[in-house]
Amino acid sequence: MAINEHLTEYAGLPVFTFDESTDLDALPDAAAVAWRVRTEEPGHEDEWRRVWADFLACADTAAVTALIIGYWGSSSVYPPDALVEAADRFPALRSLFVGEILPEEQDISWIEHGDLSPVPGTFPALERLDVRGSQDLILEPFTGANLRTLRFETGGLPGEVVRAVAASHLPHLERLDLWLGTEEYGGDATVADLEPFLAGERFPALRHLGLENAEIQDEVAAAVAGAPVVARLESLSLALGALTDRGAEALLSGQPLTHLRKLDLHHHFLTEEMANRIRATLPDVELDLGEKQERDDDWLFIAVSE
Repeated sequence: MAINEHLTEYAGLPVFTFDESTDLDALPDAAAVAWRVRTEEPGHEDEWRRVWADFLACADTAAVTALIIGYWGSSSVYPPDALVEAADRFPALRSLFVGEILPEEQDISWIEHGDLSPVPGTFPALERLDVRGSQDLILEPFTGANLRTLRFETGGLPGEVVRAVAASHLPHLERLDLWLGTEEYGGDATVADLEPFLAGERFPALRHLGLENAEIQDEVAAAVAGAPVVARLESLSLALGALTDRGAEALLSGQPLTHLRKLDLHHHFLTEEMANRIRATLPDVELDLGEKQERDDDWLFIAVSE
């Protein structure tokens, strides 16, 4: 999922943008699209709220199954709070993306959040939750009885958020992606914080695990190498981070990965020799070893930080 261009599809539906320029007399069938609600006016703190009010007034929100909260500028209201206040208007909501904001609108590590905790409790039927950005993000452990996909895209994911996810009750979670980021932008999660995921007991339905965009990618790879959860995964991603031969060596020296359908390691600092070893060891696994990076002396960098 690229962060440099707006989604054209979400939750299996084409995306329709609702903003200041939307023709209110030519709206699509509410159930036929994923709705992106955003503002084009960054300097007006109440503009997003006005767009949101128009959306509630003009769209058949009772039929909306997928909602994308896009750029909210300087809004004095945290958009998820507005959504929670209007919860009775969205009985069919199943997929939610909070913060689908491009770098040209706002850098990922400067997307200002608030307390997201009320959202999953207010919408227990949610099957998918995507979050981009993490500045001031608060999340308490929650129950998501129907949640299948949970994704955090950040330049620095706070350890408190990682621990909250680990402590949540998500019995049907199938896909989990955490962009751990760099400590410079708040990504202070440690390998110890990942242990509940890696032990394989928290989320019994998990089939895809992404621990990505990490400054500590080598340490993550070493932890994954012996993690019980890996045996039941279909796909694993350690992409976007500062993975070197050290982390890849640990991965290859650990448990077999031949059962995986896909292993994603794109954006890495591997030597060609190590990349070839991975290919030779996993000939039947779909591998992504693209976007090889060159070291700048000893400086390693992740794909998405600021």
